[in-house]
Amino acid sequence: MGTPETTTENHSAEHPRVSQRVGGIAESATLAVDAKAKALKAAGRPVIGFGAGEPDFPTPDAIVAAAQAACADPRNHRYTPAAGLPELREAVAAKTKRDSGYEVAASQVLITNGGKQAVYQAFATILDPGDEVLLPAPYWTTYPEAITLAGGVPVQVTADESTDYLVTVEQLEAARTPRTKVLLLCSPSNPTGSVYSREQITAIGEWALEHGLWVITDEIYEHLVYDGAESVSLPVAVPAMADRTIVLNGVAKTYAMTGWRVGWLIGPQDVVKAAANLQSHLSSNVANVSQRAALEAVSGSLDAAHEMRTAFDRRRRAIVDLLSAIPGVECPTPRGAFYVYPSVKALIGKRLRGVEITDTVQLAALVLEHAEVAVVPGEAFGTPGYLRLSYALGDDDLKTGVTRMAELLAEVQ
Repeated sequence: MGTPETTTENHSAEHPRVSQRVGGIAESATLAVDAKAKALKAAGRPVIGFGAGEPDFPTPDAIVAAAQAACADPRNHRYTPAAGLPELREAVAAKTKRDSGYEVAASQVLITNGGKQAVYQAFATILDPGDEVLLPAPYWTTYPEAITLAGGVPVQVTADESTDYLVTVEQLEAARTPRTKVLLLCSPSNPTGSVYSREQITAIGEWALEHGLWVITDEIYEHLVYDGAESVSLPVAVPAMADRTIVLNGVAKTYAMTGWRVGWLIGPQDVVKAAANLQSHLSSNVANVSQRAALEAVSGSLDAAHEMRTAFDRRRRAIVDLLSAIPGVECPTPRGAFYVYPSVKALIGKRLRGVEITDTVQLAALVLEHAEVAVVPGEAFGTPGYLRLSYALGDDDLKTGVTRMAELLAEVQ
């Protein structure tokens, strides 16, 4: 019989300290790049960050005032229903009808701790182990991790700049198997800014209906569209899909409220009830002060959102022009969100300051080191050979940052 020390060592060897489920999760690449950029700035380096998808505007005053008033109200000092404040669920339902023409009951709305919790809970609620999820790429970095955590299997379906990063029904059908249960759809897209047309959304919805699939559609960038593009909600385009669609959304992007952490999911009542049961054990209610702020946001005017969109549109056109002027960089013009997703495949294999550029992870590191500009490599979004830049930053920083990049990349041989 071994000593207690030996027994403990053997036990540790047999049972890793971190579970395989959690140990397999990759850190959010976008948040990691943003954190590194902020750390370098704090250390005195003049880093300009294009990494995080975060509006640079303050939250509108009326929303902040609502939160301040909520702090003094004892009702908000206590637990509230796990699925969300009843008046906020009603307001989200009304906002959804107003903004996308989708009529739902308050009981079909679940308020979550930001959009990411909505993403995870949607997958956790409808996936069983081994279920496959069709995941158009480039994809937001959190999607595959949430699918895997929920026991699902992400199946990547890749589009490139030749189709404006939009997948076709034919591609989706080629990837479908007997284990396919869900399609993830994000339009306007993070990371590409691409927007599916009404015709494309309709064709995809009718295909999903034909094959009995679920669709989880992320609509958090719904108000950020340009050049005549429109954000079309799939269950509006194909009403018969309403019973098999989960809509994800939140206040973060439209109202510059990324730090307030309020999102929601909308779906069939049985699915929403099950997701609410999960949330009741996972986190209980979302912070009441944040919910009161969100209530003011979704019930109020969209004027501030439209002002932000005007600024984003100006920056969108500027960053596309600046990037397109750099040799080896091909930058499609996005029609939504606040990202550009330029191809830099022509730079791979070349040399920069004595170093061979082997991939876009290395290229992003070189740009950060030598130009003091933070960008996210395409590997984070399932498609090497690209960079994602958010233009949700000030006009001067945008111009300065891309100019620094251009000066550095002019040295590529």
